Amino acid sequence: MSTDPYAAPKTHVADVPEVRSDGKFDPRGFSRPAGHGWDWIKSARQLTKQQTWTWMGIFVLFGIIGGGLGAIDTLGTLAVYFVMPLLFGGVMIGCDTAHKGQAVSVGHLFAGFSSHPGKLIGIGFATLLVYVVVLLIISLIFGPDVALALSGIEKPDTSDPAFVIRLALAGLVMLAFTMPFYMAIWFSYALVVINEFGAVRALKTSFFACLKNIVPFLIYGVMAFLLSIAATIPLGLGWLILGPVLFASLYTGYRDIFYEA
Repeated sequence: MSTDPYAAPKTHVADVPEVRSDGKFDPRGFSRPAGHGWDWIKSARQLTKQQTWTWMGIFVLFGIIGGGLGAIDTLGTLAVYFVMPLLFGGVMIGCDTAHKGQAVSVGHLFAGFSSHPGKLIGIGFATLLVYVVVLLIISLIFGPDVALALSGIEKPDTSDPAFVIRLALAGLVMLAFTMPFYMAIWFSYALVVINEFGAVRALKTSFFACLKNIVPFLIYGVMAFLLSIAATIPLGLGWLILGPVLFASLYTGYRDIFYEA
């Protein structure tokens, strides 16, 4: 069969992944409607379902590492604060890779060890510092025994009703103190590894972005809670799907809030 030397070249493009537009990044973040809280979860499922098994592997390995470190007395507990941000950074890189239409591998979980590790560890250090300060406040208000029980260093004595009451009240106080910091770290990992923010700037930016989106976050929290119950019922197997989705929802929420629609 003859070939026309003057014909335009033909290229097979069926296997080329779709590359989505990044849009324009705004560090101030946008205030989104309430329904977007549910949209973050739906978008996260769309992001992960193309490589369900890979994302399951990432989630399971993340849990094994976190659980393994937590089982080591003192040093392991401290290591969690510095290793987990690196893993979360890797998850965000994996989500960004999937968003661009590229293949994700389990190895993406460790991408944070080579991409801005110092900044991610800085977030971990800030988390540990806040946690220590809050425990000191709890110790002053409710007693050192309650603070040690909440920290996990000592096993709580649930046979004493008075202690259980103090522990429950201290837990509520601790949640109130730490909630603002959860807002600060929520988008910080993505801001560091994708937008190259410093740790302090990422924490500050994440906090104010969450603050202006309290209502969609409430919807997100309710839906995530209900889905968590459903995922736990079948022997917890539903978490193999929901876990990666909740991981990815940090990224989809970040994309929605910080990028123009």
